[in-house]
Amino acid sequence: MPSSKIRLFSALNLILLISVSTWLWLKNQPVDLVSPELAEGGKLQCASYAPYYGKGQSPFIKNTQISREQIEGDLKLLSERFECIRTYSVSQGLDYVPEAAGKLGLEVLLGVWIGWTEAENNKELTLGIKLANQYPEVIRGLIVGNEVLLRKEQTPAKMLAYIKRANDATDVPVTYADVWEFWLKNKSLENAVDYVTVHVLPYWEDDPQAIDDAIPHAATVMDELAGTFSKPLFIGETGWPSIGRHRNASAPSQLNQASYIRGFVQAASEKGWNYNLIEAIDQPWKRILEGSVGGHWGLYDSQLAPKFALSGPVAERNDGWHPLIWSLGAILLFSAIMRFGNDMNHLAGYCLIAPLAALSGMVAYLQFGYLVTACRDIWEWLGLGGVAVAGWIGVILIPGLIAGKRHAPKFIQASLWGLSITTLICGALVVFDGRYRDFPLSLYMLPAVQFGLVLGAAGLSIGAMSRNYRAIALLAAIYAALALWPEPLNQHALLWLGLTLLLLSAGFHKNNTLTSNT
Repeated sequence: MPSSKIRLFSALNLILLISVSTWLWLKNQPVDLVSPELAEGGKLQCASYAPYYGKGQSPFIKNTQISREQIEGDLKLLSERFECIRTYSVSQGLDYVPEAAGKLGLEVLLGVWIGWTEAENNKELTLGIKLANQYPEVIRGLIVGNEVLLRKEQTPAKMLAYIKRANDATDVPVTYADVWEFWLKNKSLENAVDYVTVHVLPYWEDDPQAIDDAIPHAATVMDELAGTFSKPLFIGETGWPSIGRHRNASAPSQLNQASYIRGFVQAASEKGWNYNLIEAIDQPWKRILEGSVGGHWGLYDSQLAPKFALSGPVAERNDGWHPLIWSLGAILLFSAIMRFGNDMNHLAGYCLIAPLAALSGMVAYLQFGYLVTACRDIWEWLGLGGVAVAGWIGVILIPGLIAGKRHAPKFIQASLWGLSITTLICGALVVFDGRYRDFPLSLYMLPAVQFGLVLGAAGLSIGAMSRNYRAIALLAAIYAALALWPEPLNQHALLWLGLTLLLLSAGFHKNNTLTSNT
């Protein structure tokens, strides 16, 4: 018969399984949100359009050329939801956008990319002016430069020269787009533009805004700008990410994205704001620059599926039967391992390990989802995937540990060593270079809770870890505390600290020997 300790271990995992299942169920429940008032045609005003959402597509790849067929297909889809689109460049085939948009009744805010290189800037500007003069009935405005001053790639004087050149060469309204604070720092640019294009992004603020404060913050910003500038204001970028790193109280999620977009559109209707949403379609290539959050600002995902409607309830997640399928798969895996290793190879043993197996499968499902959104290349798949594998090696050996297999504690301790080292590395990266780095919570969740909490609470042990392990885990916990210090409202940072403390606590197990009759 299984001992009371093993029964307690199974009961604790059953509680965890119920807790995770309940969390997933709640995340899948639709939530009522405001349904904004739209224009007579039922469309949103404008959205940023970039065609680099397909596999391997990126503006950074030399000689990239977007096909006319793709642009036509994209704009046909977007014309069903938007009155206008904003582009950021006229190179790589995007010079075809005004022609394609005109056929669909879409207007265009035509972007001219201004960067470091004078020759490339002149080439862009010349073509942009040509298109503005060729399609004046389609092009609503010519945007000369995007966040150039923010990136410090040109001086204000040089930007004034570029803008004046465009204004002298076309009757289409000309503007420049930048973060609202940089407009306040460079007010002289107002004299050169026809209207002031500002970016209002509560998530990216130096003081990141919680979702409930985001719309009031945007209103405060617009009031300040209206009191500063005399020319018309246009919100050139605003939006919210659906996936990515928390920034203090600012939390990316599909529900928060829907809440912000709907709330903002309603506020714009009430206050008379003209706006452009960022962005139409997710841009996976942006993850290279900004981590996972950079690739998930779209109202459509990279498969061109809309993330949410503009009316009716919205759910944070849409998991369907996937968590259950992964749990059943994990139960079969654990059963096969137990049978092969003769670990608790009886019906009672299978039943006692089933909650751990089901929980492991559910967490594996979450891990896979994280890896898909976070990994940008093969090296990140190997590195982050290796962390998941290290944790799984330890967890799948728990039945052997309980059965008293001699090899189990050593392999589990090796797994914990690997996890502690990678936790230390992750902690250091988050502290010293953490702006665009996610907290890999799902990768550490299962082993940290099992070895730092469940086994200890059940009176089971993997044996004592060395002082070196404790020192590394302690340093990792210190890094986690330092990561939380500047962002005390960041729930992910708080959870990361909790997981590192659990890994540290795993180093203080009593050095007792386990057998199936313990």
